This record gives sequence, C-alpha cells and structure tokens, in this order.
Amino acid sequence: MKDRSVNVTDGELFKPLVVLSAPIVAAQVLQVGYNLADTFWVGQLGADAVAALSYAWAIVFLMVSVGGGLTVAGTVLVSQHKGSGDFRQSHHVAGQTVSFVSVVAIVFAAAGYLSAPYLLAIVGATPGTAAHTYATDYTRVVFLGVIFMFWFFIFDALMRGWGDTRTPLYLMAGSVALNVALDPFLVLGFVDNPMFAWTGTESLQTTLFALTGFEGYGVKGAAIATVIARFFPAVIGLYLLLFGDVGLSPELSDFLLQRETVGKILDVGAPIGAEQGLRSGGIAAMTAIIALAGDDAVAAYGIVNRLASLLFLPALGFARGTETVVGQNLGAGHTDRAKRAVFLASATVAGAFFVVVAAAYPFAESITGVFLPPGDDAAGTVIEYGAAYIRIAGPAYVFLGVFQVVLGGFRGSGSTRAAMLLSVQELWLFRIPLSFVFLTAFGWGVVGVWYAVAISFVASALTTGAWFLRGTWTDSVVDPDDVDAPGGLEVADD
Repeated sequence: MKDRSVNVTDGELFKPLVVLSAPIVAAQVLQVGYNLADTFWVGQLGADAVAALSYAWAIVFLMVSVGGGLTVAGTVLVSQHKGSGDFRQSHHVAGQTVSFVSVVAIVFAAAGYLSAPYLLAIVGATPGTAAHTYATDYTRVVFLGVIFMFWFFIFDALMRGWGDTRTPLYLMAGSVALNVALDPFLVLGFVDNPMFAWTGTESLQTTLFALTGFEGYGVKGAAIATVIARFFPAVIGLYLLLFGDVGLSPELSDFLLQRETVGKILDVGAPIGAEQGLRSGGIAAMTAIIALAGDDAVAAYGIVNRLASLLFLPALGFARGTETVVGQNLGAGHTDRAKRAVFLASATVAGAFFVVVAAAYPFAESITGVFLPPGDDAAGTVIEYGAAYIRIAGPAYVFLGVFQVVLGGFRGSGSTRAAMLLSVQELWLFRIPLSFVFLTAFGWGVVGVWYAVAISFVASALTTGAWFLRGTWTDSVVDPDDVDAPGGLEVADD
C-alpha cells in the first residue's frame, strides 16, 4: 500500500484542504450510520429502548471523548513534525500514542463496566426502570469493547496528522456496512423483524426461529453489533501501521513508553481530553436536565441528537482536516497559509450547512417519525418534541459549523488550552444554565431547552471567532531548528 498523504504546505490551498477533509467528512457521515442504524432498530422496541440509548450514550460519549481527545495529540505532533521535515520523530510519536492510549483504554474499560449502573442513575435514568436496565446492558457491552474503538481512533488520528485521510475512510466504510448488517438480527432476532417483511422472506424468518428460537438481544444487541464492527478496522489499522507501507512506520522501540514523549502527548492532549470530557459531562448534564421533562423528552433528544450528528460530525470532519493543514503549515513556518485555511474551511462548512438545514426544515415531523414504530403510544409526543428541535435549533447549526472549524485551527496549532476553554463555554457557560432556567424557572418545558441550544451555538461562534481574529494562537509546538534528516518519502500524486 502506498503513502496516500496530501501535500498541504505548497501550491494552492483550497483543493488540498478539500481533498484532505472530504474523506474525514465522509467518515463522519458513516459514523452517523452507526448511530442511526442503532437508533432505527432499537426504536422498533419502543420509546423506552430509545430513551435507554440516550442515557447510555451520555456515558459512552464521556469515555470516548476523553480517549479520543488524547489521540488528537498524535495528530498535532505528527503533522507539525512532518511539516518541519522531522519524519523520524513523527514515527516515534505514532508508536508512543498507540501504547499510551491503549493503557488508558484498558483502565476506562474496567472502570466503566463496574460503574455503569451508578453513572446512568446520575444522568437521570431511574434504577429499576426498563430504560435504566436497557442502558446498563448497552453501556457495559460497549465498555468491554472500548479498546477496539480506541485503536481505530488512534490509527485515524495518526494517519490524519500524516495527511492520509483516505485509508481510515475505507476501514470505516467496511465497519459501518458490517454494523448495519448485524443490527437488525442482533437486536430483533427472528421475531417480528421488518427486514424479512421488506425482502419478502417471512417464511425464512419462521424457519430460522424454529431452528434457533432466537428472539434477539434487544438493546444489548446494538452494542454487540457495534463492538464486532469496530474490531475488524481496529486490528487492520494496527497491522497497516506496523507492517503496511502507509507512510508512518514506527519501529518496535517506538512503542516502549518514554517519559519525555508521553509528557508531550499529555501537554498537547490533556487539554483536549479535558475539553472532551467536560463537553461529554455537559451532554450528560443536559440529558439529566431534559429527563426532568420525562422519558418522552429524552427519547426525542436522543433522536434529534443523532439527526444533528449529520451536521455536527461533518463539521468535526472539516475541523480535523483543518487541524492537519494548520499543523503542517505552522511546522513549515507558513503562518498566513494556516490562517487562510481556517477561513476557507469555515466558509465552506457554513454554506453547506445552510443548504442542508433549509432542505430539512419543512419535513421536521416526517424526519423525526422515521425512528419510531407506528402505533407507539408515546410516538406522537416524541415526534412533536423532535420537530420543534429541528425548527428552533436547526438554523443555529450554521454557527456551530464555524465554531468547530475555528477550534480545529486552534488545536492544529497546539493551542489546545484555548480550544478547551472556548469549547467548554458553549455547554457550561451558555447551554446548560440557560436550559435549566428556561425549563424550570420560565416553565417553557423541553422547547425552552431547544432555544437554549440555539443561543449557545450562536454566542460561542461569536466569542471563538473574536479570539481567532486576535491572532495569538499561531505558535508551533515543535522546534523547527531541532529536526532529524527526513530521509526518503514517496507521496501519492492522486
């Protein structure tokens, strides 16, 4: 396999930025495929099951966010060392990141499995209810497979820093396809499974049930499908890193943890991990606040969150592409080019989001209703809440897109502390306090929370944009005078 990295430090900027970011955006859209497939098939079990996913993801997202934040240090350090010409150090950082984050994953898996029931109660799931039981089962299975998630996150982050975003995309596509194929059978088994009705194979369903008696694992089945689907790209990614010709090629000695390198990873990655942890903790707090309005409100929140990820995750994809472009250009001493990349990415994301939100606006009820079975007693209320979110908070996602891209510029420069503070303000300064006040003191119900979301997106984009224009974020975190000889590097030209 050849090195597929993109040259972002010379020549025109917009095309390589798009070429680098497009596979990340596609991978993020595929990530939505995981979430929507889980939501759709679990939704066939009823509103309690959908609410369980919302509770579970508040906890899972906390774990994934902290670990994923640490892997971004690999992106920043690999990209800046490559930009400065120090390829050997890029390989070394890759090996150190794999080892360090793997240790973190094992710790998280043990702690998360044991504490899952208590954490779910904290975010609003009432112990003894069906939603709490389903959420506990789902969360524990995901924690058992968390190391596979982290391994793929590591591979994705390191290759992104090197400038290759296509290889992780191909692995993600296979993973999503496997998850989508497994979900209907692991969730529903061979009883009342609409997959057989759609394909006209009801007799096959009857035969399979007679042979196996398999009724599915319910909500837990969605978690099992996710873990299985994550296993394969994780193992393949590590194999390519060790034995494939993908550009990065750490030696075995690079995997032995060294205090100085781990210290640098923590220096860059800890603020990102803290940022992601605080944000995911904020999401958990939001779930707890919305739970005050009842399980129907939580179910609606879970659905619209997964729909919103169709916008949020592509924005995050462009932000991650911007991280690499900014990192490599700052490493090469091209400060103006790094700034211009942020402007170009912001304009692109804002324009795309405007079109998508305008197209979705008239169909708010229909879009929300796709994820609930007809005839469910709670479906009407959930659809009403979900449609209100799309109409109230939807337009503000244009600002959220710009907000995420600018944060990506900060992270790419190594200004991870500034990124942390500016990111955390959106939830803890604006969204959470306003949500609580609008829901309780003003008596606006869950619709008040949707207004708080919209206000938080707009306010955060304005404050972050103002900080960006100050221009104090452009110092590189690597010393361009302290580089090794780069040696040979063959870069793909397609």
